[in-house]
Formats: sequence, C-alpha cells, structure tokens
Amino acid sequence: MTSTPYTPEELFASTAPYYARYRPGYAPEFYELLTERFHLDGTQRALDLGSGPGILALQLAPLLGQVIAVDPEKGMLEEGRRLAAERGITNIDWREGDSTTLPTMSIGPVLLTVMGAAYHWTDREQVPRDLDHIIEPGGAIVLASGGAPGDLSPAPWREVVDRVRTRYLGPERRAGKGTYSHPKERHQDVLARSPFSQIETDRWDYTLTRTVDEVIGWVFSLSYSSPAQLGNKKAAFEEELRKALLGFAPSGRFDETIRTEAVIATRP
Repeated sequence: MTSTPYTPEELFASTAPYYARYRPGYAPEFYELLTERFHLDGTQRALDLGSGPGILALQLAPLLGQVIAVDPEKGMLEEGRRLAAERGITNIDWREGDSTTLPTMSIGPVLLTVMGAAYHWTDREQVPRDLDHIIEPGGAIVLASGGAPGDLSPAPWREVVDRVRTRYLGPERRAGKGTYSHPKERHQDVLARSPFSQIETDRWDYTLTRTVDEVIGWVFSLSYSSPAQLGNKKAAFEEELRKALLGFAPSGRFDETIRTEAVIATRP
C-alpha cells in the first residue's frame, strides 16, 4: 500500500488535535445497532484497534464495562485520554500498540473488536486470525467507516481541496515518506475468507454542513494533508485553501453527504 516504509509518527502525530474535533462521527444508529445486536448492558469488554483519539471508544464506553483502546501513536492516545477526562469517562484502557502486537498484549477475551479507519492499514488476512484467539464466542469484528471510495459521489467543494492540495503536495496521496492507495478488494470480501466469515452490512446517510474553518480542520486531520506533511508551507496552504473555498462558496457553507457503514463479521 505504501511505496516506502512509514511510521505512525510521520502519518498521524500532527493530525491528532484535528482528528477528534473535525472528523465526522458515526451515526447514532450505529451504536443503537450494536447495543441491540449484542445485548450491550454495561458489562462487556471491547477492543478498539487503531483507536486514534477514541472516536469509537468514547462513544462505546458508556455501553460497556471496559474498552481497550490500542493505537501506535502516542499523540493520539494522549488526545484520547484528555477527551475521556473532559467527559468523565474512566473505563477506557489506553494502550500503545498495533495489529502486529496483538498476540503479545494480553488483552484477554473481548466481545467485540471495533475498527474505524484502521483496517486498511493492517494485514487484513492476518488480523482476523489473531482476533480469533481474543474474541469470545458470539462476538464479532465490527468495521465502522464512511464506506469504500467511490460509494458516494464526492461533494463538489472537495475538488477545490484536491486542487490546492495537489499544488502543495503533488497528485498522489502521501503516506509518510511514501504514497498510499486504498486496497481494491473490499473489506467484506477479505473477511469472508476469515474465521469471521458471516458478514452483514448496514449503512446510514445524513447531510453534514461545515464552515470554512471546519473544512480546513478536516483537511488537516487527514494523514495525507497533515501539518507534518505540509511543514513550513502550512500557513500558505491554509490561506490559499481558505481563499479558494470561499471563492467557490461565498456563503461559507459546505454541504456533504456523510455515510456510516457498519460491517459486522461473526463466526459461522
């Protein structure tokens, strides 16, 4: 997926403050589905693998006895701890690690393993095999995302963002010192070959309206247009992007259809 090795620090450290604030969350119906489907009653345990600053973990914590939030980036974990403290959430265990360290982390049995945008960075064949030793009978792997690229037509203002980003960072999606391309095979098809081969998919769409500041914050939350990628060009990039966005939409309102897609994979 990357042409040269990357480190989590290169990819994500500078995005952490923007990630939690400007990434759209998942639809409330997603959490309602998990509560009903798995009879969540405040006693179960879940693993949030590739948790980032806890977009999933913070919402799941009130539904569970414990959430173990695992991420390779210290800055993301620190942001997650800060947000949890702000909200008085005390049942999240924040741990540094990633999919490759799972077998040695003594996580113990969990009912659910949830992943947001993390699954496409992992060895998608190996991770379900490792999780087969962790997830309890009747449990599941749950992937939450905005759907696969191309599922939704992008909002017209995204072309403005892409145009400015290309001027500063080139046409390819950068990933640390290399470049990134999304895997062509859908997650569902990979999971169908795993121990968790029973797949169900649910989707919910809604319209999100952002201000120009919120669009810029969202752009900085992306690993391929992070402040670290931009370096000393960040201020100039932000100024040019703001001007281009307001030229496109002088009202300062930027609408977009946001999708929550839930892939639930269980054992047959």
